[in-house]
Amino acid sequence: MLRMPEDAYHRRGQYVYIANHQNNWDMFTVSSAVTPKVVTVGKKSLIWIPLFGQLYWLSGNILINRANRFQAIDTIEYIVNRIKRTSVSVWMFPEGTRSRGRGLLPFKNGAFYAAIFSGVPIVPIVCSSTSELKLNRWRNGYVIVEMLPPISTKGYNKESVRELVNLCHHQMRAKLALLDEEVNTLNQLSVAKN
Repeated sequence: MLRMPEDAYHRRGQYVYIANHQNNWDMFTVSSAVTPKVVTVGKKSLIWIPLFGQLYWLSGNILINRANRFQAIDTIEYIVNRIKRTSVSVWMFPEGTRSRGRGLLPFKNGAFYAAIFSGVPIVPIVCSSTSELKLNRWRNGYVIVEMLPPISTKGYNKESVRELVNLCHHQMRAKLALLDEEVNTLNQLSVAKN
């Protein structure tokens, strides 16, 4: 189930989309929430996955080397320049790794620096917890993906980036708790009905 602000498809412009990262299936569960002209930022090792890695890179997505801090900083600068030079938006997972059922992990600063330095708002996207889903069943249960309203980056800078990080993390953590509660209720109703 996908929920977006009423004007999400009519609203045009550039954004840095941020989403919680739970597992390998996020590319499929969350991707329906982003609009056209969006590229993702993924770890450099994705290039070595046969066929997928090459298609991922060839379709314009950006690879980042998280192990090398200086290369990661260069990639953030590249993202900023790409947003400024083109009409693309960027989708990032600020946790930097999959949470695998551990809730919303702490955020790294990269996505927020990219948004601040390129002057675009941040759009948080929250997917309900998927760690309990069994993908080998006909009915796997419910997943809700919700796009939150854009958060302006005006007034934020290098020194205040953690305030923006904390604001986004707080909003996403609160929304995740609400979505998980709603999914539990929907799943219980579904079991009672069958």
